[in-house]
Amino acid sequence: MSLSQTEFQSLEQFPEEGLLGQALRTLKGRVAIVSSFGAESAVLLALAAKADPSVPVFFLDTKRHFPETLAYRDVLSARLGLTNVRTIGPREKSLEDRDPQDQLAAFDPDACCALRKVEPLDLVLPDFDVWITGRKRNQAQTRSRLQLVEREDNGQVKLNPLANWTPERIGDAMSEWGLPPHPLVAQGYTSIGCAPCTRAIRSGEDGRAGRWAGLAKTECGIHRPA
Repeated sequence: MSLSQTEFQSLEQFPEEGLLGQALRTLKGRVAIVSSFGAESAVLLALAAKADPSVPVFFLDTKRHFPETLAYRDVLSARLGLTNVRTIGPREKSLEDRDPQDQLAAFDPDACCALRKVEPLDLVLPDFDVWITGRKRNQAQTRSRLQLVEREDNGQVKLNPLANWTPERIGDAMSEWGLPPHPLVAQGYTSIGCAPCTRAIRSGEDGRAGRWAGLAKTECGIHRPA
């Protein structure tokens, strides 16, 4: 069952500061978080853990992550007391059939993202009416018009409670709350995806410039440009 128009409008009208907590309290069992456990993930997850540490948190293990990301997922989950982190990923048979030599990203990165991220997530998200992301308007031009509450064509609703947060505000919150940073942040990685498709950013680049560098690709397919 998707959100009613009344429920949707209630979320739209709720103050930004309490949006995440409101959704987790009033829609318990109907809402999930999708997290990359990346450079800025800790703040969203800390806010969620404070409101409901049992909220389902989906992590996509693409089989191509930096080992630092996998370790950070475990460290941060334990630190925050998250009790329902669910790791999902591509089926082994699908990998054998469509990327047997682990080279698909080199000649068709869109197909690789579909195989390793979009399709696994599509299997679990229908069980939820609302899913929460950590996207922010400042991350890239394609996200500059991001709304706090979005209704998808399929009726599902996305919440982006940190849409207005700046890198400075994220950094201040992490310091104030004592949150551990992703190990790769110190090396210049401001947006962290799969290892073969991610590099550190250079001076003057936006925060997601290190993702699929040199390609026209800006999103993995889970999210559409806003």
